[in-house]
Amino acid sequence: MRRIAILGCSGGGKSTLARALGDKLGLPVVHLDALHWLPGWVERDRGEFRTLLTEALAGDRWVVDGNYSNTSDLRLPRCDTIVVIDRPRWLCLWRVLWRWATHIGRTRADMGAGCPEKIDWAFIAFIWTYPHKVAPRREAGIAAYGGDARVVRLKSDRDIRRFLRQSV
Repeated sequence: MRRIAILGCSGGGKSTLARALGDKLGLPVVHLDALHWLPGWVERDRGEFRTLLTEALAGDRWVVDGNYSNTSDLRLPRCDTIVVIDRPRWLCLWRVLWRWATHIGRTRADMGAGCPEKIDWAFIAFIWTYPHKVAPRREAGIAAYGGDARVVRLKSDRDIRRFLRQSV
């Protein structure tokens, strides 16, 4: 595995898995949220975001985590492995609430600079509706752009631990 995309709902463990794979395999990690968000939770211009992403993925080895289905055409054709973390939405919501409570006022390393942890109704709605609004776009992106990439689907912490152990 040299070029890995990790997809899934917020709170599912994408960034955690990306960091672990990056450490284990010696791959640079690209967090899409860090590229997308400007300080103060301002969305970066779409064209600029796509340019930054293209530059970040120019190398032959990386792990990229995040959804942003409007960039599937840039990421997925270059992947040799696509990892889909498919966790129950109640668990994703619980983990996001826990993350918010433990990071209040601080910016995580996988987030854009100047974007302290926050939660709002729109984000909660995104998580709750992810299975029927976002997941179909994710699957369409995999079908359209995934090519010959191996698709790995992880549904539990045990699946994730096993995948990490077997990753070489």
